[in-house]
Amino acid sequence: MKKFDTELPEQYEILKKQANYTSSWRDRLDAVNTLSAYQHEKVIDLLKNRMQHDTVNTVQVAAYEALLAFGEDVEKPSRARFDIIKNTDKIFLRVKKSLPKDHTVADFADKLKRMRLDVYDAYEGDKGVEFMDWLEERWAKL
Repeated sequence: MKKFDTELPEQYEILKKQANYTSSWRDRLDAVNTLSAYQHEKVIDLLKNRMQHDTVNTVQVAAYEALLAFGEDVEKPSRARFDIIKNTDKIFLRVKKSLPKDHTVADFADKLKRMRLDVYDAYEGDKGVEFMDWLEERWAKL
């Protein structure tokens, strides 16, 4: 069985902020991966929170795997069946209406990223390489 450091890491407060940073799933994933080396009560609580409440399944699974390695009794998070962010279609429609009629999906993606980085980032992280195809499909239906 792997040995973990049981002390709270010196940079815990910075990692805690990073783990909860809504505009970057990559930063949250990095924080979860760094914290997974420290089997401390505060780290376990933070990882449980990320596992249960993160919008991006990749981050949830990383937190789950860290908790499992610590010996915690946790259930693997399942992928969201519906939109991971409430009122996604309303957000997309607002972005689309703010653009000229002859805009492209690339224009739409760029504007979404500027207006709602949190939404863009969450779906990019959740959909992975399929993100642009998924976004184009949603954009076409608006």
